[in-house]
Amino acid sequence: MNSLTLSLPLQLLSLSLLILSSSSSASPHKIPRLSVLHETIIRDPSYYNTISASAASEHLETFFYTQTLDHFNYKPESYATFRQRYVVNSKYWGGANENAPIFVYLGAEAAIDGDLPIIGFLPDNAPHFKALQVYIEHRFYGQSIPFTSMEEAVKNESTRGYFNSAQAIADYAEVILYLKQKLSARDSPVIVVGGSYGGMLASWFRLKYPHIALGALASSAPILYFDDITPENGYYSLATKDFKEVSETCYETIRKSWSEIDRVASNPHGLSILSQKFKTCSHLNNSEELKDYLDTMYAVAAQYNHPPLYPVTQVCGGIDGANEGTDILGRIFAGLAAYRPNRTCYHVDENKVPSETDIGWSWQRCSEMVLPIGRGIDDTMFPPAPFNLTQYIMNCRSLYGVPPRPHWVTTYYGGHDIKLVLHRFASNIIFSNGLRDPYSSGGVLEDLSDTLLAVHTAKGSHCLDILMAKKTDPQWLIKQRKVEVKIIDGWIRKYYADLLVLK
Repeated sequence: MNSLTLSLPLQLLSLSLLILSSSSSASPHKIPRLSVLHETIIRDPSYYNTISASAASEHLETFFYTQTLDHFNYKPESYATFRQRYVVNSKYWGGANENAPIFVYLGAEAAIDGDLPIIGFLPDNAPHFKALQVYIEHRFYGQSIPFTSMEEAVKNESTRGYFNSAQAIADYAEVILYLKQKLSARDSPVIVVGGSYGGMLASWFRLKYPHIALGALASSAPILYFDDITPENGYYSLATKDFKEVSETCYETIRKSWSEIDRVASNPHGLSILSQKFKTCSHLNNSEELKDYLDTMYAVAAQYNHPPLYPVTQVCGGIDGANEGTDILGRIFAGLAAYRPNRTCYHVDENKVPSETDIGWSWQRCSEMVLPIGRGIDDTMFPPAPFNLTQYIMNCRSLYGVPPRPHWVTTYYGGHDIKLVLHRFASNIIFSNGLRDPYSSGGVLEDLSDTLLAVHTAKGSHCLDILMAKKTDPQWLIKQRKVEVKIIDGWIRKYYADLLVLK
């Protein structure tokens, strides 16, 4: 082993999504989205300098493929089509005559625009492999939304039915085959890459379409966080461990703060006191608003605990560095101010209209992407918020008129007894993880066979290995990437050898 209601108006739906997203004890589902990118990454100035050159690249060309709406039915309406966006960079491609490889980044629950300037695994390694770089946008996001707009898509109960992972990876299969034919690159090997939910898609793509993709790099893909495979408190237990390892006193302060917030809030004018102490931009309506805000902040800091900022260290530095005699809540605010500095106030309520991604991911979470993440009493530093599947189903049914299918992912893709099952037929998948990423608790952390490989780092965080390489990257991260490149290089070399013998 290598160490997200029937024909509801959008405004009403937006309000409902905010309710579903609440991380209070009654509805503990507002965990950080399965996303490669977060504000904790782009706040780093040195990182911004790195991505600016890539973002301005003149070698990126945008195309649209006429995509089939429904790959799995033969009803007349299934033959409807929509425009699916994909982006190509051919700067380093060795060409079809050399059977040079094609690296394909599988878009996830957002427009592809946000990934292009930050995903480094493709452009960083394209020169070495002489690879064509392709980035495909996930259906129903960005410029790849059937029927014009996300508003129309979520209002239409029939349209929503085509919004799922199986349709998405079938889209990717069509686009890849179309490109190979268009470029006369029939024998060019394809490596698919994805991060987080996109990492799930990459691993599932290799399992479902091994004749199209030679291999897959699945970064921070919690494919085992379904059913009862992973303990529901796995995510928050790891987040707690991250803080405790940085500072025991920081961990203890956070753990004790929840009851202190409730105690202050219960007093006359208690919410006013909390609003002033935490410099909220609007008056707190209840203590849960503040607790949810802090809850999410800690989880995000742990998930995206990237160098060189190391957000967990930032938070704990503020908490532990507060002046002597500062009370618990004063220390908590000091941690907030250290993590999100130079703000005149904090938008704790976050009562804003959900983004396109929020709306899309809400449907995905209420259909098939049911990750049972929660925590009990005193098993983490967070307040109790057990996962309640019955309540979850009721919430989703009230939103969309249909219940989720919580066991469909493991039925369709597998997950139970994964080592016993996959080593019999699967191959060429890298499951990469950073062990400080709370989502790694649902990841594949041991080799399943000689070609189903777990590559992880003790200090790594969410999707860090596929982000753009920087001069400030620590040696353990550089080594992780080199291991991944070496594995892929071996797959391609073996493919070329087989090509000579078998064709």
